[in-house]
Amino acid sequence: MVRRLSVSRAMSAMGAMGALAGLLLAASACAAEPACPPGALGTARVLTLPRAAVAYGTLQHEPLPLAEGELVLSFDDGPEPGATEAVLSALAAQCVRASFLVTGQQLERAPALARRLRDEGHSVGLHSHAHQPPDTLSPAEQLADLRRAQALFEQVYGQPARFWRYPFLAETDTLRAALAAERITVLSADLGIEDWVPAGSTEALAARLTQALATQRRGIVLLHDAQRQTAQALPALLALLQRQGFRIVHLRWQDAP
Repeated sequence: MVRRLSVSRAMSAMGAMGALAGLLLAASACAAEPACPPGALGTARVLTLPRAAVAYGTLQHEPLPLAEGELVLSFDDGPEPGATEAVLSALAAQCVRASFLVTGQQLERAPALARRLRDEGHSVGLHSHAHQPPDTLSPAEQLADLRRAQALFEQVYGQPARFWRYPFLAETDTLRAALAAERITVLSADLGIEDWVPAGSTEALAARLTQALATQRRGIVLLHDAQRQTAQALPALLALLQRQGFRIVHLRWQDAP
């Protein structure tokens, strides 16, 4: 009887220790995830998409399943040292997660920064290798550019890209068929603010965003993390979205980081 009671007490103690360990692990995990500051814009929800040959963005395709007031932030052409870090800092300050569409050339140039995109919780897809308008290239050149970009993406991230945006939104039959064969999702856009135009001030970009949102109240926002003016304006643009009551949706793909 005494022996059984000792075993029981030991098991009870072990259970308590296990529970305490679980609490400590949970606390450690919470500590590893930085808390959002009070009043941050935040990420309202995550929309997980299947790995499928579909296309979204009403500039060219069907809309994403978003409610009014829901926006997906997407950034093209990076990662660009200097500008992309500032974009990441602005997003982190507001606890916002976005989708980055990188080029192969920039993956070669800044692989560590490219991995930081993923490591900070953002989704990463492809935007070609050399960022040339596909409709100006021969079918063989289009496929060569795609394959080179894909090889670099797998080298940096350890798995294939799940989504793609055409440079200049210039779609071609050749690439459409190649992407569909690999069940890669095409992301077009619903609105943009021409932040690639040189010397765009923060005030000008904010005015363009306000104008675009007046008519397009949901969808994919096209921005460029390779542009320093975008990086500089992003804190103000995120504050504008918050003031106007927009909610951020983060896109993820099944079996993708």
